Amino acid sequence: MADLYRELIAVLRANGFHFARSGKGSHEIWLNPTTKRSVTVPRSTKSRHTANEVLKQAGLEKKF
Repeated sequence: MADLYRELIAVLRANGFHFARSGKGSHEIWLNPTTKRSVTVPRSTKSRHTANEVLKQAGLEKKF
């Protein structure tokens, strides 16, 4: 499977999210100040299902 982390971060940044802080282990917390949504993104995102779930939690449509 492809490493989807970079693509996922690019989509989040394009939609107003920015890195807020590190989470537990290899996770990061990303925040959108406009919508007040935060999502947890694993740096080891390799599954399209995981990437789409992060987008769903962010209030965005599936991309992968």
